Amino acid sequence: MKNVFNRDKGLEVAKQPMFFGEDLQVQQYADMKYPIFDKLNQQQLGYFWRPEEVSLQKDRNDYLNLNDQQKFIFTSNLKYQTMLDSVQGRGPCLAFLPFVSNPELEGCIITWDFMETIHSRSYTYIIKNLYSNPNEVFDTIIHDEKIEARSASVTKAYDELIEMGYKWHLNKDKVDLYELKKKMYLAMATVNILEGLRFYVSFACSFAFGELKMLEGSAKIISFIARDESQHLAMSQTIINNWHDRNDDKDMKKIQKECEKDLYKMYDDALTVGNISIFQRKYDWVIRKTVTPICRIHGKSKNESDRPNTTIRPKNKSTSVGRPLAEFKGYTKRTTRNRD
Repeated sequence: MKNVFNRDKGLEVAKQPMFFGEDLQVQQYADMKYPIFDKLNQQQLGYFWRPEEVSLQKDRNDYLNLNDQQKFIFTSNLKYQTMLDSVQGRGPCLAFLPFVSNPELEGCIITWDFMETIHSRSYTYIIKNLYSNPNEVFDTIIHDEKIEARSASVTKAYDELIEMGYKWHLNKDKVDLYELKKKMYLAMATVNILEGLRFYVSFACSFAFGELKMLEGSAKIISFIARDESQHLAMSQTIINNWHDRNDDKDMKKIQKECEKDLYKMYDDALTVGNISIFQRKYDWVIRKTVTPICRIHGKSKNESDRPNTTIRPKNKSTSVGRPLAEFKGYTKRTTRNRD
C-alpha cells in the first residue's frame, strides 16, 4: 500500500530511481539526483499566464467574417485541442504521479498538470468569446467520430497503466512489476508523441489563421500554450533519456527493444488518424522537424527508411507552408513580447 509520507529514517533519496522506488519523504530540492526536473519546474512557473490577459474582441468579428469552410476548420481544430488538453489536464497526475519516487520529478509533474488545466481554461475562454452558444461546441466534442478515434489512440496507454497501477498498489504480489513498467514506458512514449507531434500539428493550423491576420488573439493564446508544451515535451524526453542513457531503470532498455513495433504503430497512428493527413503535405517540415529528434530519443534507427513516412517536401519552399518548426517557435516569440 502506498504511503503519503515515508517514515524510513535510513532512506537515501538521491539513490532512488524516477519511478517504482520507495515512497516519497521530505519534499526537498537541495540534494537533487536530477536537477533538470527542478529547472523545468521553475521555467514552467516563470511562464505562468492567464488567457484573460489577451483580448478577443477582434477575434469575435473575424470569426463572423469567415466562410463556412474556414469556420469548420477552426472549430474542428479547437475541439481537438480541447480534447487533448482534457486528457493532459488530468493524465500526468493520475497515471505517473502514483509511481514517482524522486521529489524533483514529483514537483515537476504536479506543475505540468496544473499548466495543462490553464490550457483547457484557455480553450473555454476562446469558445465563450467566439460562439454565441458555447455548449454547441462542447457537447459535440465526444460525438465527433474523428475526435473519438483520436482520443482512443491517445488514452489507451494511459488507461492501461492506471488500471494495472491500481492493482499493483493494492497487492504488489499479484501484479508483474516488469509488465507494469512496460505500461509505463508505452504511456510515456504516447505522451512524448502527443506533446511533440499531435499538439504541434494543431498549433500549425491555429498559427495559419494568425498569419493571415485573422483570429490573432486566439493565435496569441495558442502561442503561450505552444511555449508551455515545449517544456512538457522536454520533460517526457528527459525521462526517456534517463531510462535510455543514464540507466535509471535497468529494465527499461530491454522494454524499449521489446516495444519497438508498438512504438512504430504509435507514430503511424499519430500521422494518419483523423485529419492530420490534410496538413501533412503543407506542414511536412513541421512534422519532420518534430518526428526526427523524437525517433532518436526512443532509440529508433537513424536510417531514413526506418522512420515514419514524412519525407514529402513542399513544392514551394519560399511560402509560409512547409516552414520549419523553429520558425513556428519564432512566431511564438514574436507574439509573446507584448502580452498586453
